[in-house]
Amino acid sequence: MADAPEDLAAALARSEYAVVLTGAGISTESGIPDFRSAGGLWEKYDPMEVASLSTFLSEPERFWSFHRPRIDMLADVEPNPAHLAIAELERRGVVRAVVTQNIDRLHAKAGSDPIEVHGALDRGLCLRCETRVSMDELVARADAAEDGVPRCGCGFPMKSGVVLFGEPLPAGAIDAAFAHAERADLMLVIGSSLLVAPVSQLPRVVLDNGGTLAILTESETPYDGVAQVRLNGKAAAQMQEALAALDAAGGTAA
Repeated sequence: MADAPEDLAAALARSEYAVVLTGAGISTESGIPDFRSAGGLWEKYDPMEVASLSTFLSEPERFWSFHRPRIDMLADVEPNPAHLAIAELERRGVVRAVVTQNIDRLHAKAGSDPIEVHGALDRGLCLRCETRVSMDELVARADAAEDGVPRCGCGFPMKSGVVLFGEPLPAGAIDAAFAHAERADLMLVIGSSLLVAPVSQLPRVVLDNGGTLAILTESETPYDGVAQVRLNGKAAAQMQEALAALDAAGGTAA
């Protein structure tokens, strides 16, 4: 198994349809805590108690008391070199699609056009009348409310664009992710444990169609034994080195 950034660069250079899949681990170097790994947020809180659709509907004040600090935390966070490297690879045509489990919008800030399978903090919406507002408007409504709950003009509490526990994933995003996986000859997984379905099935789709995997995470994944390239360590440094190696080899898609 190859285990150096130069090996990743070589795999990218050989590919004709590379797809990147990212999870929380790519954003930790931007200062965003990882929810699921050891020491993550879900060791301190039960997600079904604070981040579920049922809590939002039955106890909106409790839901927003947890959710609002998460929004504030992300307001000034910036993409790190791993996000920027992916956006550059996408710009060059080396990477054809970016699928992310993250809701932080850092891929978009870096210049990518990500498929956000768990939604994103880019809007507010009403589940009753389907009214949509900007994130700035959602926050303004929360600030104006005595209980901290933003409300729609119809009176119903509003939520952000993040998919909650117990809420269906956006069908369009999931369909797009699987469509790209069907075409991919290489999937580069960065910062995902590959334990959460249905996204965890994407690497299997690639493998079943004769493609290969490259994995860059600090934790183990179920696919480590079948990855063509397996990198550990911080994503920012590894992706910078891989991009530099690709530059030395020509820098564009095969």
